[in-house]
Order: sequence, then structure tokens, then C-alpha cells
Amino acid sequence: MCLFGALACYAQQSLPVSELRQNPLYAASNTLAYPGPKQQRLTPAPHGKKPFYLSHYGRHGSRYLTKVQDYDYLLGVLDRAEREQKLSGLGLDLLRRVRLLQAEAQGRIGDLTPLGFQQSKDIARRMIERFPEVFKGAATVDARSTMVPRCILSMSAALQQMVALNPKLQVVQDASMHDLGYMNFHDRKLIANGSKVLARKCYKDYCEKRRFPDRVVQSLFCDTGYVRKLINSERINYYLFRLAGDVQNTPLGQQLSLYDFFTPEEIFANWQKENALWYLSYAHAPQSGGLQPFSQRHLLRRIISQADSCIRLAHPGAHLRYGHETIVLPLACLMGIDGYDARIEDLDSLEQRGWVNYRIYPMGCNIQMVFYRKNPHDSDVLVKVLLNENEATLPIESSMAPYYRWADVRDYYLRKLDSYPDDDE
Repeated sequence: MCLFGALACYAQQSLPVSELRQNPLYAASNTLAYPGPKQQRLTPAPHGKKPFYLSHYGRHGSRYLTKVQDYDYLLGVLDRAEREQKLSGLGLDLLRRVRLLQAEAQGRIGDLTPLGFQQSKDIARRMIERFPEVFKGAATVDARSTMVPRCILSMSAALQQMVALNPKLQVVQDASMHDLGYMNFHDRKLIANGSKVLARKCYKDYCEKRRFPDRVVQSLFCDTGYVRKLINSERINYYLFRLAGDVQNTPLGQQLSLYDFFTPEEIFANWQKENALWYLSYAHAPQSGGLQPFSQRHLLRRIISQADSCIRLAHPGAHLRYGHETIVLPLACLMGIDGYDARIEDLDSLEQRGWVNYRIYPMGCNIQMVFYRKNPHDSDVLVKVLLNENEATLPIESSMAPYYRWADVRDYYLRKLDSYPDDDE
């Protein structure tokens, strides 16, 4: 905790400094291990309404890093420097730790970790505990996953937990190309638009103001000439910070950390750069054209159409979908959950405007839409949205928030989707 003491002086008052103090690992952004819901007691439903259907999209649980280079680049630089006797004592200590992490991840690049498996089970358990009416008796649970092993295993872990709690459940699960058009759709046109000149310039200018002297790199080596000639300080900083963030997802996360190689100011600046990059890439960022979240238009239409069908059933059960944070984040922005549909012109004001990436997409992140009614004949259906199992707001008027009339929610989203000139179909 002492490591982050200086953040109070360095950061804007609107930055969640208390969250960073309580858990410095939040600086990991999308490699933050799922923290679990902060909200323990949910708001009671109005007018005797009861939950009857749940629609979900969630990211896989904690995993190892997804590229061999994430481990091997740092290890290669440090190994060479050790052979040439150019490492400082601190550099030798880092080499020792990186060797441990690389050995643990050997042959497991991108794989689900034991923690990730447990996260998926815990989320599923809480679904049943919080909404038992949805999963009672022989309810149907239709689960789909992308074809990535960590997603399939996360789905499997969740279903194992559900069946253990209710053996009568009728479980259907699948992972195939058939569903990728909405489960893991990446719009090439929007991606190209997001890398346009304005976005690149804004991000470059933003990062320039958050560059620090090469203190971290200089501390790892005992020969400044060697560093100047052979070491790429920016790449060392990038891979070290990336590896530091992911340690918490692995079994070794209980034994070591890499954040102690950075000062609080360096950690904060690195986090800010990640925060801004994800905003420009996936949010309604005007610098990127303001349309990036529409990449998930097919998924949202699918969620709406399946909900419309299930509302007609007496006991519809649940739809569970398992994929990636690159889907959850733009989907949350497209839906305007908790104000994440904001268009922020000044990147320096991201934190003041409430754009805090780790609140949206940690490992295991999920969006749950829970539907309520009095009985199967009740046409006044309500819906509540949970982001990472916490009740969320929507950009829709309601006197019952966090509960909203499904008719209002449906109409709002369909109007928004219809406003997008979709010419790829």
C-alpha cells in the first residue's frame, strides 16, 4: 500500500485513488483479475416482479498472457545482459522473477489459469443464488462460446457449477464458427477508422505528456553506455509493465510482484496510457470517428431478438455467452452502461469524466440482463442490467432505476442500431 502513497499528490482528485490504494493491481487494466461484485445486496424488484430470464455475455476468466513475446522479449534482453555482466543487482533480481514466470507459462500461452476456472464457477454460483427463479427446476441454460480454449473452459466451469447446484437443469452448450458472427465480430472498417490520423496524433500527444526519464531501465543495468547502444527503453517498460499486470492471474501471483520496479508516478502514467488507448479503440471516441461500439451491433440485435422470443415462454431460463473483453467493452459502450457511451473530446479529462477501464473489463468481466415480471401473462416486463455483477444505469428514463421497462430499453437500442449505416450485410 505504501507504494501508492504518492498517487494522492500526483493524480487528479477524480481518479479513483482510493481504489488504487486498496488494490494497486487495478493498474493492470484488462489483465486485472476479476475482483468480484462490490454490491452484495441487490435492489428489490418493484411491484412484486420476479426474475424469469437472464441474458449474459462474459469474458473468459484469468489467463496467461497471449503471446510468447510477452515473456520472451524481456527474458532475452536480460539473459544477454547477464552473460555480458551488464545487469545491476536489481536487474538480476528481475531476471530471476521473469524466469519463474516464463517457466510457469511454458506451453500455456493464453490458457485459462486455475484462478480463471474458479472465477467462472463463482460467477455462475452467484447467478443462481441471486436469481433462483430463473434457474429453478428443469430450466434451460443455453451456453455458447467462441472457439478459444480459455473461453470454452470458462463456459464449462460455469455449467459444472450450475449443474452441481441444480442437477435438473437442461444444459445446452456449443462452440463453433456458427456463432462467431455475433459472438466475436470485429469490424474491419471500424478498426481502420479507429486508427485514423487524428486518433493517432491525439494518443501520441497524450503519451508524450506521460513519459518519464528511463529510470526503470537505468536501474536494471550497470553500464549506461550499454543501455544507450543496445537497449530499447520503451519496449522494456512496455513488456515489464504488461508482465507485472498479469502476474496476479497466475499461481505465482501469490508469491511475487513486479510492480515494485516502478515508482507510483510511473505506474499511474502507464495506466493512463492504457486507459486512453482502450478508449480511442473501442468507445464512442470522437477522435476515432465516434462509432467504434457499433462493432457489436450484431450481438446487441441478437440479445434483443432472443429476449423477445424468451419473454413469450413460461420458463425460458438463460442464455450464456463466453468470449472476450474486446467484445464486452464496446458492447458496454454501445448500451451506454454506467455512462460509458460518453464522447470525450479532451483525453486529459478521461478520469474526470468517469472513464476508468478496469471497472469495465477485468478478467471474467460480464454483462447480465435480468428480466422481471409478475407471471407469464404479465406484459409489463422489466429489465435490470448488471456490469460485473453490480447494478448499472442505462441512458433511458426510468422512475424505477436500476429497473427499466423492457419496451423502453428495446426501442431505445433498436433506434440506436438503426441509426448506423450498416452496409456489410
